[in-house]
Amino acid sequence: MESYDVIVVGLGHAGCEAALACARMGLSTLGLTMRADRIALMSCNPAIGGTAKGHLVRELDALGGEMARAADQAGTHFVTLNGSKGPAVRATRVLCERDVYAEVMQATVRAQARLTVVEGEASVLEVEGARVVGVTLQDGRRFAARAVVVTTGTFLQALMHLGDEKSVGGRLGDAAATGLSVSLRALGFSLGRFKTGTPARLLKDSIDWARCERQPGEVSPRPFSLRTPRAPFPLRAPLDCFVTHTNAQTHGILRDNLHASPLFQGEIVGRGPRYCPSVEDKVVRFAHRARHTVFLEPEGHQSPLVYPAGLSTSMPAEVQLRFLRSIVGLEEVQVARYGYAVEYDYAPPTQLHATLETKRVAGLFFAGQLNGTSGYEEAAFQGLLAGINAGLQVQGAPALVLGRDEAHGAVLLDELVTRGVDEPFRMMTSRSEHRLTLREGNAEFRLRAHGARVGLVSAVEAASSAQRADQVRGELARLEGARLLAKLRRPEVTYASLAAEDVHRPALPEDLCAEVEVEAKYAGYVKQAQTTWTRKVESHDAWRIPEGFRYAEVRGLSREAVEKLELVRPDTVGHARRVQGLTPAAMSLLLVALRAAKA
Repeated sequence: MESYDVIVVGLGHAGCEAALACARMGLSTLGLTMRADRIALMSCNPAIGGTAKGHLVRELDALGGEMARAADQAGTHFVTLNGSKGPAVRATRVLCERDVYAEVMQATVRAQARLTVVEGEASVLEVEGARVVGVTLQDGRRFAARAVVVTTGTFLQALMHLGDEKSVGGRLGDAAATGLSVSLRALGFSLGRFKTGTPARLLKDSIDWARCERQPGEVSPRPFSLRTPRAPFPLRAPLDCFVTHTNAQTHGILRDNLHASPLFQGEIVGRGPRYCPSVEDKVVRFAHRARHTVFLEPEGHQSPLVYPAGLSTSMPAEVQLRFLRSIVGLEEVQVARYGYAVEYDYAPPTQLHATLETKRVAGLFFAGQLNGTSGYEEAAFQGLLAGINAGLQVQGAPALVLGRDEAHGAVLLDELVTRGVDEPFRMMTSRSEHRLTLREGNAEFRLRAHGARVGLVSAVEAASSAQRADQVRGELARLEGARLLAKLRRPEVTYASLAAEDVHRPALPEDLCAEVEVEAKYAGYVKQAQTTWTRKVESHDAWRIPEGFRYAEVRGLSREAVEKLELVRPDTVGHARRVQGLTPAAMSLLLVALRAAKA
């Protein structure tokens, strides 16, 4: 029986990060995958990043992860979301050549020293004395290990739905993993069912692009990864995205055919992601909306396919074609592959320690959608941290547990293991009480030293980031000494506009100039808003919430927050603060509303 330091089960976005991390830490690592040609496949949208997700990718990169670098090599359309809003919520999103992204990651995995890839389905986790000791495959092969990281994605007991058609599989073209759920239950783990979905893939040449709104990417974007050279960049010719919308006819077709939807007929028992609902679900939940936006995203220069983001569905094929052709620009569209939903087993993450090691079995770690999350980025961050902590445990070194004030990824992990999930979880900046200081632009300053400590960031890279952080601090001190810092804090003044009266200004890179300006403008608010937030909320824990309080009338409160509060109906602010999934931002809005009601 072959023996390894660490075995990683599954090589999707979580598994790749876990396996690469362990191997780069000097450990013999086995990556198990059912198909090596499907490693790191972008099985849903062909993009990396987005609101809060871009933050996770920057943080992952600062710790020594791989996702950002692969996105840079495959990227065709770079944008900064929320550009008109505050720096804390600005986020990078990169549309990738779908096949190229997988090819880049697969090549990285194949070239990595100490990492062996084996095809096969893991069916049994071998445990001795409450400690994992290896994995047995469905074909009988056995592998021993000192730690195991399970990153099975949507494959556990997976069932695909397309109208009334059901087929076993974790995604189109792939089988389901059927044995591991039995093994996990036998070890005492509880499992639940969640659901995800994907839209149809459209043929590029059948779309009337002239009738859609063109959305070009940024001309000179900043690389996602700190390790990507800034010139030449981007590495690939740009591709434009386009926008169109659903309409009354589209919604009518969907409403008239809800009887054919497996979601509305109870055929799908797993709960789906709130922030990526199917189009039929959107039409019902948001009946007041006259239209919904559809983003047409080309899957690559050589690919004939287009991904219509916003149209996830499990409706029958004939219904899908009808509602697609009701949309402007898609009147003659041809479908290469129809959308479908996938139900799968997940393990409630309250069964985990903060390190992502399971509480029941020592040396066994869970990461990715197995923990009830949604999204490539959430999976990858978990995979990296699970891999790091599995590796550190094997090495006999202290675990890496980041504080909520250090990373959005730390908030993600803390929310999962302490509160659990009742629907597929996605990260949002509003979930963090420290969101003003957890920006994309300062991820390297916050986290690169941690990456160096565990062996994933070189001493040279860590020293470079430390020097850059010193440059920002030094410039802020210089501006204060020159009596220019107070002026820079004014909303109408920019760092660039001060140049005329600042003759001693040092030459700083553009990204550090931006950090200087953000730090200057945020400093006072950060001190006031974030250092006192917990104290402020806790001091009002005893406030009683009036019976029948109308949460829906609280200005700015999200639909999710309203639903959770209406369901629980907390008696006090303290009770509300402990409602699962209620964000710091929501608590602040609730306090304002309660204070107004008392006045």
